[in-house]
Amino acid sequence: MANNEDSKPAETPAAKPAEAKAAEAAPAGVTKPADSNSNSNNRGGDNRGGGGQNRGGGGGNQRGGFGGRQREAAPTDSEGNELTEKVVFINRCSKVVKGGRRFSFSALVVSGNEKGSVGVGFGKANEVAECIKKASGIANKSLEKVKLNGPTIPHEVYAEYGGGKVLLKPASPGTGVIAGGGVRAVCEAVGIHDILAKSIGSNNHANVVKATIKALTMLRNKEEVFSLRGLKKEKSV
Repeated sequence: MANNEDSKPAETPAAKPAEAKAAEAAPAGVTKPADSNSNSNNRGGDNRGGGGQNRGGGGGNQRGGFGGRQREAAPTDSEGNELTEKVVFINRCSKVVKGGRRFSFSALVVSGNEKGSVGVGFGKANEVAECIKKASGIANKSLEKVKLNGPTIPHEVYAEYGGGKVLLKPASPGTGVIAGGGVRAVCEAVGIHDILAKSIGSNNHANVVKATIKALTMLRNKEEVFSLRGLKKEKSV
């Protein structure tokens, strides 16, 4: 038995398995096939997840703080003054057709620079936003100059337009705009802070607004009255 054990050949480096040789011959950093699978999983999952975060962050930066829409510049008049737009009334009209009802909208908008200019616009469309946009464009193009006396009007005035009848009176400082509806919208858009107003005719919004604008355009200051009478301002008391 001892002779048989001695007769067994001694293990040599050449007798090592081929896999061990491949592991030794492989450069540093190369892992086993099982490890490579785990690495591929990491690359496929984590890297893509990180890329998704980067893409989301980049998209957020591109969209900005307003959801990708740039804020539209405020409309201005010919002198560069910013215009204030006020929606007075929106009317909905329905038309019965074979398939059901079709709705359309109309808007009445007052626009002014709060420095003595005011205009009114009336627009129609199938959508509320579109009709307001149309009315605003018409109002911005139809501005009329009004002569004021500081925060109020120079004198009492009365005007009619259709069934609308409006009476405007000057007020002392601190009174405020004592008016409602379309009259108030026009007074605030033109820049009046103290006034007494009364609508004594029709309640139709368009006629009341146009009557108010007509009354404001009838105002005259002292200089204009003196020039019409051929007098000088120094002689007035």
